[in-house]
Amino acid sequence: MKNITELIRNVPDFPIPGIMFKDITPVLNDPVAFDAIINELADRNKDKGIEGIVGIESRGFILGAPLALKMGIPFILIRKEGKLPYHKEKASYDLEYGQATIEIHKDSIKPGQKIMIVDDLLATGGTAVASIDLVERVGGDVVNCSFAIELSALGGRAKLPDGKTDSLIKY
Repeated sequence: MKNITELIRNVPDFPIPGIMFKDITPVLNDPVAFDAIINELADRNKDKGIEGIVGIESRGFILGAPLALKMGIPFILIRKEGKLPYHKEKASYDLEYGQATIEIHKDSIKPGQKIMIVDDLLATGGTAVASIDLVERVGGDVVNCSFAIELSALGGRAKLPDGKTDSLIKY
């Protein structure tokens, strides 16, 4: 993962002043690094009985879709409010710089289906907690939450299920 950390770009004051944004687009531009992330996430989770990958809009889609293909399991969307066309559940949460609402289709997860939630970054944990809530409300069982990057100082991990959270790179 050392080579990947060298590709992650720091963007100061984005999206608002005081935030140091961790930009993974240089990693995505490098097929070897991108493949390494997908392979590492798959290897870490191959023996957990996962039956579906939930990707959180939008960078969770970038990691979650190829991961689901690699693992041979369904890919399920959690989107920002107003983007899904069918019957849905929604959850609102606080961000480190505002508020947001996300949604999932009510029929996207089978009762008891073992789910892994994937996103690019774990910061304060608000998005991940809301995603867990949505998955559970539509009948899923969250087995793990996986992130490419974790900003440890922001304490998001403490809000997530103990022993069910991992990240590839910690800052």
